[in-house]
Amino acid sequence: MSFLPLSVSIPSAFLPLPVTLSRLIRILDPRVPFTIKRRIVEPLLNRTFAVPLAEGEFDAVEGRRISLTIADLGVTLSLTLESQRLLLCREKGEATIRGGWREFLCLATRREDPDSLFFQRRLIIEGDTELGLTLKNLLDGCEEGLAQGRFGELLLGLERLARRE
Repeated sequence: MSFLPLSVSIPSAFLPLPVTLSRLIRILDPRVPFTIKRRIVEPLLNRTFAVPLAEGEFDAVEGRRISLTIADLGVTLSLTLESQRLLLCREKGEATIRGGWREFLCLATRREDPDSLFFQRRLIIEGDTELGLTLKNLLDGCEEGLAQGRFGELLLGLERLARRE
């Protein structure tokens, strides 16, 4: 009895696609319960913006809803401000800031001027434009930016991953 090597041809359509961070997020995000997202996102945002929140800089968005849509990841986070705390909410925002994850990363790490990102239409404000511009200006006015502390380390790690993809 002879054992000859068996050659099997598998069409490329059946081969698994390479797993990238963006593909993984697109797969996992819809499966993560809202309560878990809240437990992760809210403390992170409230620590990141603790000083401006305490100083009342975000009071203009009190009780309003703003959505951040990271289109290429299929992720939308809707936020509101209540009692000087940023909260994740289930309702759609009155204003939406939409863009790709690289654009949001540029905004957060201040690698590019926020106005340039909007004028080049890499980030887009939809819905209540005045509310969206208010948030953009609030974020732009935060001197430290978002790339501080643990959140900053996470953002910079994502930036390194973005260069590889």
